[in-house]
Amino acid sequence: MPSLVLLRHGQSTWNLDNRFTGWQECGLSPKGVEEATRAGRLLGSAGVDVDVVHTSLQDRSIATANLTLEQCSRAWVPVRRHWRLNERHYGDLEGRNKAETAALHSAEQVQVWRRSYDVRPPRIGPDDPRHPSANPRYASLAADVLPTGECLADVVVRMLPYWYDAIVPDLDAGAVVLVAAHGNSLRALVKHLKGIADADIPTLEIPTGVPWLFELGPDLAPVSDELLA
Repeated sequence: MPSLVLLRHGQSTWNLDNRFTGWQECGLSPKGVEEATRAGRLLGSAGVDVDVVHTSLQDRSIATANLTLEQCSRAWVPVRRHWRLNERHYGDLEGRNKAETAALHSAEQVQVWRRSYDVRPPRIGPDDPRHPSANPRYASLAADVLPTGECLADVVVRMLPYWYDAIVPDLDAGAVVLVAAHGNSLRALVKHLKGIADADIPTLEIPTGVPWLFELGPDLAPVSDELLA
């Protein structure tokens, strides 16, 4: 029975500052480091021997995976990274304080941008310093695939090709797979795995730094799942 572990990165410094992060880079807070370390201990205590890891291209995801693997003595396993596992791009909200944005646009509007399944936030232009083209890690990507403001539905569309092309083959080969990514890229994956309706997905919360273990059937549908806390 294939095993899949989903792990949202530990608390970041921008999580702590109540800022929209998206594709912007920031490190883990001290609490985030402890969460990632604890995640490794939890995997070790549960006897989950990770065989391969998939992360986004973002520093907080990478740091979380490294700390977790080191703590459970699996730092030697193969690690694959891809931009399709990146966090949702929050467009013009990126870097902004959530409370200040709510005061400017109304709390109701910000909640729609944050949680609705198919409403995008305001997009940014190509000259905006927050545009992904300004980051060298995305230099090889075609301009038309770089997001400038995404809703969760967009994240599902750009995440699923990586699921089918990279993660599913590892699961089919019998590997225990760890995906260390972000709140919204993991929400997109869980929506796909569990068949969660569009109207219900806004209420799904994934805690930082807590491994979510899925046991999958032959068709990769979840047979069971639990948070290792």
